[in-house]
Amino acid sequence: MNRVKKVLIVGGGTAGWMAAAALGRHHGGRLDVAVVESEDIGTVGVGEATIPPIMDFNRAMRIDEVEFIRATQATFKLGIEFIDWTRLGHSYIHPFGKYGVQMHGIHFYSFLQRHWHSGGTRSADDFCMAIAAARQGKFRWPLPPGSTPVPSHVYAYHFDAGLYAAYLRKLAEAEGVVRHEGKIVEVKQREPDGFIESVKLTDGRVLEADFFIDCSGFRGLLIEQTLKAGYEDWSEWLPCNRAMAVPCRRQPATTPFTRSTARESGWQWRIPLQHRTGNGYVYCSEYLGDDEAASLLLTRLDGEALATPRPLRFVTGRRKEVWKKNCVALGLASGFLEPLESTSIHLIQTAIARLLFLFPGDGMDQATIDRFNQMAKAETEEVRDFLVLHYNATERDDTPFWRYCRNIKRPDSLRQKWEMYEANGSILTVTGQDLFQDSSWFAVFNGQGVRARGHHPFADIPSDEELNRRFDLISSDVRKIVDTFPSHDDFIRANCAAPPVDVKKM
Repeated sequence: MNRVKKVLIVGGGTAGWMAAAALGRHHGGRLDVAVVESEDIGTVGVGEATIPPIMDFNRAMRIDEVEFIRATQATFKLGIEFIDWTRLGHSYIHPFGKYGVQMHGIHFYSFLQRHWHSGGTRSADDFCMAIAAARQGKFRWPLPPGSTPVPSHVYAYHFDAGLYAAYLRKLAEAEGVVRHEGKIVEVKQREPDGFIESVKLTDGRVLEADFFIDCSGFRGLLIEQTLKAGYEDWSEWLPCNRAMAVPCRRQPATTPFTRSTARESGWQWRIPLQHRTGNGYVYCSEYLGDDEAASLLLTRLDGEALATPRPLRFVTGRRKEVWKKNCVALGLASGFLEPLESTSIHLIQTAIARLLFLFPGDGMDQATIDRFNQMAKAETEEVRDFLVLHYNATERDDTPFWRYCRNIKRPDSLRQKWEMYEANGSILTVTGQDLFQDSSWFAVFNGQGVRARGHHPFADIPSDEELNRRFDLISSDVRKIVDTFPSHDDFIRANCAAPPVDVKKM
């Protein structure tokens, strides 16, 4: 009698329609799924850069890749370029792909560390296909496993988040999901357990459900305002709490990577789409005012601004209980980790996957709820640590903001990983659990100037001559393969160009 039969998703946007599409696709006719959203409220919708696991979600939705790219004005992403993070005038790329090949059962970067300890000067970039292609503005579909002597690149997308939500809405509605337009004015809880029973709209309609998914954004209408789940503030580690976002006209050539440029009181993103370029300044209000942030952003665009900068306010952190009673929070309602490594949409995706695996049957099982919350906590803390690394590992002391970042007290989980890397160059992640694997941690440790004092003992097995011979072969293979790639824009024009649009009317 307590079996969940009706699900109501409160809020649309990327989070709401990803959840609706997933439930619509997978519930097998067992659920009545609905979304309530208001066009008057709108969505944040600035998360336009993704990471490779987004393709897992799209495949699960049986989305045609070329159709999706055209519908969302998408471009390809091979990684993120970080400019001026380590020091002014310095840049590096965190790539989507591996460095070199494993040898003697250990990661390739251990051999680079040995090379550097002996005075060698080869760059890690020479051994990564994703970096080589990104630097040259090139792209093609990845090569089949085993077809090349070095691992191929992997990729993600830049896309218009509003268009993606609209695309998913069509998929969801085709699966029977019902959309209700309206603002919620009242949330009713049942006695005596406080479970959510229904929501009331401005026009008097009452929408009942057995299970609720809160996608209402920062305010957390259900999870916080109603259920008081609590919020864990991470501002001491991630001090930025504001953003200004504005699109501008696209440039003649689009780069197959996101660009993050460190600024005086935060950083600026640049995300090229087929029809426009997304831009934003993420900053700390203690060091920079809103008006000045907007003004600075407008002077640093590649093209003509297409709108007035849109302000966003947030507190980095996480909801203490992402699932409470009969409500799960997704997206901004569950917490917020700034978009430095493009993880916002991914965290929605993984929360949906957990929910599908742990979906309630006959009522709410507290052990299942606790496990869901434990997994969400571990995941967000890992991402938090990775972001803190970018801020804390810097040589910059030219502004009060960067002096603060240099002195951030690291979370214990990050401190342990950092000290282990500095001691012997080791990075240990758990495949299938940790979002950022060894190559990602190495890319940022190395890019931000963190140096290892030692290296793995197995890296000493090849002779100097043999190691240099292998380095020459691998770097040569990377160059030869990338030389065959077309430019990013030529590839899009030949395979997945979106129809032209009037960006002023979007």
